[in-house]
Amino acid sequence: MQNNFYKSFITRNQKLQPVHQDAAVEKLAAVSEDAAEQVQKTVFASSQEALALTEEIHRQMRNPNTVLDQMSKYYFDGQGKAVRPALTLIMAGACNSHLKVSSERVEELQKQVAIICEMFHTSSLLHDDVIDHAETRRGKVSVNTKWSQASSIHAGVYILSISTKLLAQTNNPDVIESMSQILYDLVNGEFQQMTSRTDKDDRFQLYLDKTFNKTASLMANSCKSVAILANEGTGVTDTNLVDMAYKYGQNIGIAFQLVDDWLDFVSSADMLGKPSAADLSLGLATAPVLFASEQFPELNRLILRRFSQPRDVETAFRLVLGSEGLQQTQLLATKYKEAAMESIREMRDSADKEKLAYIAEKVISRMN
Repeated sequence: MQNNFYKSFITRNQKLQPVHQDAAVEKLAAVSEDAAEQVQKTVFASSQEALALTEEIHRQMRNPNTVLDQMSKYYFDGQGKAVRPALTLIMAGACNSHLKVSSERVEELQKQVAIICEMFHTSSLLHDDVIDHAETRRGKVSVNTKWSQASSIHAGVYILSISTKLLAQTNNPDVIESMSQILYDLVNGEFQQMTSRTDKDDRFQLYLDKTFNKTASLMANSCKSVAILANEGTGVTDTNLVDMAYKYGQNIGIAFQLVDDWLDFVSSADMLGKPSAADLSLGLATAPVLFASEQFPELNRLILRRFSQPRDVETAFRLVLGSEGLQQTQLLATKYKEAAMESIREMRDSADKEKLAYIAEKVISRMN
């Protein structure tokens, strides 16, 4: 499906206009004020739910080694949006409503999946910071800079060890398999990121595969896992619900990363918490660059050498801004958002389903 979106753009969109958000505004207006307020509380770190999540993570991370204790908790500071665990918990609520599940045990296990999801993500950040030689993360000094690269790797492994212990405690083989797939995909995504392709279609497919593995798999499999647990609460397996949850997470995850890649070109370092055009500096060709290479073939040479020569980054940045690459990336992200909403169309209406719609619009509205 990812490559179909790309190919349809190349064949049908010779001259693209920026995405307008009129439809998004109309949909947002349809969400009740109470539901919108609750989403704000849930998605952003000011919520009691996010605070409780952070406190539970800190409790699980406790270690008698003071340095390891501080490092492992450093990024769990309650200052982020906590999008991934929030999305997982909202999907859990939507699945429970769909199946009319009201089991405290199921809800507790679903919360545990949300915690594992955030731990998986954060452990990968500690390793990413070492690979990327990052100096900052989320607006503050990165772990590898504040302590050391070796310590950052060890702290990432420690977080991962705690999360896998929690995963085993779910005692559900299907959930364990689904969540373990995230780690498999993350590692594959890192190796895909180091790979180049000469064929433009292969190159874009590799980018989409890497985007799924590094970003969307976490959302897809976390959503899938809470749906599996909802099924456990009924004693009957609704495979359609599991598929709906997975596809929503998959599509919203890819949309989320496409927006991030768009923001890398147009946002300030303050907004993203990292230098603008950071991906180019790391030698990475993301969607705006790949789309721009359709108009400016000279970009292909820069892509293949991973922007490694003097002025490569500046030249690529200029060509992207002078192309339709940013508009095409906007449109592709919107396509994935629409696919996410289509995937849950048959889900029973509920307050949490409204929140899923709201989150989908929020992902895209970051480009406004």
